[in-house]
Amino acid sequence: MPNMKIGICTQSLRMPLKQALVAASEIGARGVCINARRELHGQDLSRTALRHLLKMFEDLNLKTAALTFPTRRGFGVLADLDRRVAATKEAMSQARSLGAAVLTITPGEIPLDDESPERHLLRDVLVDLGHHGQRVGAIPALTTGRTAPDDVAAFLSEIPDGLIGIDLDPAQLIIHGHSATQAAQVLGRHVLHVTIADAVYDITAGRGDEVQLGRGTVDYPAILGALEEFEFRGWLSVRRGESSHPDEDLRNGVSWLASIED
Repeated sequence: MPNMKIGICTQSLRMPLKQALVAASEIGARGVCINARRELHGQDLSRTALRHLLKMFEDLNLKTAALTFPTRRGFGVLADLDRRVAATKEAMSQARSLGAAVLTITPGEIPLDDESPERHLLRDVLVDLGHHGQRVGAIPALTTGRTAPDDVAAFLSEIPDGLIGIDLDPAQLIIHGHSATQAAQVLGRHVLHVTIADAVYDITAGRGDEVQLGRGTVDYPAILGALEEFEFRGWLSVRRGESSHPDEDLRNGVSWLASIED
């Protein structure tokens, strides 16, 4: 994939956002994916504060790859749904104000029954979020993981094109027993952002675990090759979960990913 845009997920560094931005620049990332719920929540994003933050991005030669806004419940669950939707729409506006065109979200379990009220509710809410995203300029992208890629593709076929994208998370797909390469092939035309991490699947345990990038079973050359068929030009944001040396792991991850292009 030519001219890959490689960023990092700043939350992986486990430090205040401004310190994480400096570290991201030192690591060699071109952009950052920011957790809007944890890293921006409660922050003063007045016009003055936003201008200072954007100036910091400029000084560090960084772009905002995406914002992510995880929710404890999915969008097919009625409890507190209005509050969840309103908060997500606010995060879309934050994404756009920081220069990102993508907000990654966790849709929750996608019901497989076509006639399920929960499936209809999830679809209607995502259509509403998609229309809002078009208005503000930040499209919601569903993070992959628990649901099989074919089932996600079938669900997306019920939503008008362009309203909803995909945040491809190969490690989470592996952890839940799915093929990340197949996901890239099946969902490639919808992919707006890729969360870069690695994992291995333990057949005995019936689930997988994240590992250092390059040491798992995610076939990134094949995945990036599949996405190239769809002319994907979005951001690749390296994430690291539990680690005693996250900065070192992220630095190595950025270098490892860049080496695929060489």
